[in-house]
Amino acid sequence: MTERITTDIVVRHLGRQDYLPTLEAMQGFTAGRDENTPDELWIVEHPPVFTLGQAGKREHLLNPGEIPVVPVDRGGQVTYHGPGQVVIYLLLDLRRRGLGVRELVTRMEQAVIDLLAEEGIAARARADAPGVYVGEAKIAALGLRVKRGRSYHGLALNVAMDLEPFTRINPCGYAGLATTQLADLGVAADWASMADRLCGSLLRRLG
Repeated sequence: MTERITTDIVVRHLGRQDYLPTLEAMQGFTAGRDENTPDELWIVEHPPVFTLGQAGKREHLLNPGEIPVVPVDRGGQVTYHGPGQVVIYLLLDLRRRGLGVRELVTRMEQAVIDLLAEEGIAARARADAPGVYVGEAKIAALGLRVKRGRSYHGLALNVAMDLEPFTRINPCGYAGLATTQLADLGVAADWASMADRLCGSLLRRLG
């Protein structure tokens, strides 16, 4: 693990980590922080896993097969994490930053849109389904939990991964929702460089 402090946010590069211990670490960090604890961004890549949000319906798990399913305490339905996907968790004190949840979601989405624009890719957010889309295909998913004004969970950007597991679910609860990734859009960036660039875009939007 490496870390650096950018402005008032600590950025931690965790490498590839199993999902459940990372979730427990986020929960522990959030429960133990106080008004003086610096905010953090955690950059991570997970082995294959489906995560099912608090309101998640198991009917959206069509055929998980050998991939584990982890119930989680974020909003939203079911999504997939796997190698080749950049995941960034936002452990922020929203009250201290004067941010509401909707504003944070908007800034997260815009950070992805900004990054894709640098590659000449037109992307958009949707009011009816949080995340970032290229055409009708989803390229980035978002999910948050806020406790006592402090957020955890975050966003996932598909860079260069096996998209087949998304066909085993109704992504985010939407039957037939197409998914895409940077590699299929002609972007040959590696995981590490795209992780750094997405983190930079987030930091600018959190400003």
